[in-house]
Amino acid sequence: MNIKQTFSVVLISAVTTTVAMFGYDSFIRKQGPLQQGNGKLPASYAGFFDSNNNVPGQPVDFQPASQAAVPAVVHITTTIGSSQTSNNLPKNRKSPFGEIFGEDLFNDFFNGPQTRNMPQRASGSGVIISEDGYIVTNNHVIEEANEITVTLNNKKQYKAKLMGTDPSSDLALIKIEEKGLNFLLYGNSDNLKLGQWVLAVGYPLNLETTVTAGIVSAKARSLGLNARKSNSPIESFIQTDAAVNQGNSGGALVGPNGELVGIVSAIASPTGAYAGYSYAIPVNIVKKIINDLLQYGTVQRAYLGISYLPENAPESEKTKQNYKEGLGVLVIDVTKDGAMSGSGLKAGDYITKINGIKVTSGSEMVEQVAGYKPGDKITVQYLRDGKPYTTTVSLKNRSGSFDIVKTAVSDKLGAELQTLDKKKATELGVNGGVVVSKINTGLIDEQTRMRDGFVILKINGTEIKSVEELNTAIARSSKRIMLEGFYPGYDGIYQYPIEITE
Repeated sequence: MNIKQTFSVVLISAVTTTVAMFGYDSFIRKQGPLQQGNGKLPASYAGFFDSNNNVPGQPVDFQPASQAAVPAVVHITTTIGSSQTSNNLPKNRKSPFGEIFGEDLFNDFFNGPQTRNMPQRASGSGVIISEDGYIVTNNHVIEEANEITVTLNNKKQYKAKLMGTDPSSDLALIKIEEKGLNFLLYGNSDNLKLGQWVLAVGYPLNLETTVTAGIVSAKARSLGLNARKSNSPIESFIQTDAAVNQGNSGGALVGPNGELVGIVSAIASPTGAYAGYSYAIPVNIVKKIINDLLQYGTVQRAYLGISYLPENAPESEKTKQNYKEGLGVLVIDVTKDGAMSGSGLKAGDYITKINGIKVTSGSEMVEQVAGYKPGDKITVQYLRDGKPYTTTVSLKNRSGSFDIVKTAVSDKLGAELQTLDKKKATELGVNGGVVVSKINTGLIDEQTRMRDGFVILKINGTEIKSVEELNTAIARSSKRIMLEGFYPGYDGIYQYPIEITE
């Protein structure tokens, strides 16, 4: 090969290499779909990789939080029901319950000297909130209980006293006589973020203390559970995927720092066992309700005095109300003499913030208002035709005043009372009344032989048609009252005298 041929080969090789490098840079090494020319990610990328937050996640250690929570969470067992020997229903006809449970059994129960009714036992959890023995749990854990037993993590047992309940939020306060107990500090449930780690601590399935971990998967969930026990339910659950089972009710939902952020209340399950999600009452609601029970003996519930479109309203109703998604809570009506009456708010407005905290649903709004009592002043921000407005209002109680509500005398009756539905009243041929849906520990159980399902028509001869009228009638009565009514489906009017004790 001569010099000219050698030079040609070298030249061709150089040109080929240059073309290949240019082609690779231009066509093969293209920018990825998430890269920009300057090496940064596009602004629309839904991620957390940016110049200020590119530190990889650190491992989470739940040991300190578990050590703080476990000694402060207790096992609660209850005894429900007791043997009774008789009642004052007639002996010459069928009992009101024979069709359900069998006539032979209830012939003995109503007409014979003995009963086959045996006490039942239930189990749940609770959280110690003070060193002198105050414990928070769910109302459904202790309702109807004749006896409440608390077992600490160290196996010591105590008999507990019921201090107060609030079916509207499914909370209850009990107390044991002891000092120097471990207790949990309140956190701030408003600060919880989606994806944040939480622990569920309790006594599921009658096991020893159990700790499970999960994340906050949703906030302000409304499930309709408390509506079965109250005409003014409060629901704004924290949803988490921390595993809980029966027995966890009343236990602690704890943040990574060991602070109490919620009281475990329910699970979502078609089988009764854990199936992926559990629900807890936010601690900010817990704090307010428990403080009310301690200070006043009953919950001081504040109301805005409005009706609003619930987030689970059917599409037909949303269309009827001309609802626009994402603006806030749509006001349907402003109650006359309510807290918002005269504030400027009107139907068609969208409430966006309560005291500066954003609300996007009715349950979020209820959660915020539940933290206040009648007489408290709050700011309410709302939209009207796209324009923002702010007003300051003083919250009122349900009766439309700023007064502190004292424990109603009717609470001493020891029964769950419900206003008789108008449709049902028509079917029964009465103008109205109050249904005694469940009899718990109290004056009715102690002094009468009344059974569940009794419909109260009169108190001391005064006709009543609602729970509110019942409370008023009792408040105006002397120390002795006469409850008069009937059992649906059965003949006869029955009277039950009760002495009101201090």
